[in-house]
Amino acid sequence: MTSLLNELEKHLTVRITNVVVKDDHIEFFLDDRRIISFPLDWSPRLWHGTPAERNRWELIGRGIGVHWPELDEDISLAGVLLGLHSGESERSLQRWLKRRKDKAGSLPV
Repeated sequence: MTSLLNELEKHLTVRITNVVVKDDHIEFFLDDRRIISFPLDWSPRLWHGTPAERNRWELIGRGIGVHWPELDEDISLAGVLLGLHSGESERSLQRWLKRRKDKAGSLPV
């Protein structure tokens, strides 16, 4: 699937200009004035993130994707257009959730 995504990204004529994360979905605003939305649960890391973490994002590849640094999550416009959900395995997600919990437990109160 990665090669298909790479090929599609080469031919994208639009770019993401803004991102809005709602309680149950994400909106990508495109430079041709379209808004593409998809369910928040397509990305378990965003689903488990706090509103503050979800709202700290940066465009990558001049707008072909979005990166959430605090959640270590990347979502590509091509993947969204293809209707792809997160490819993260349950095992990987559980390790990430454990690290989050451990990190939160080590923070001073």
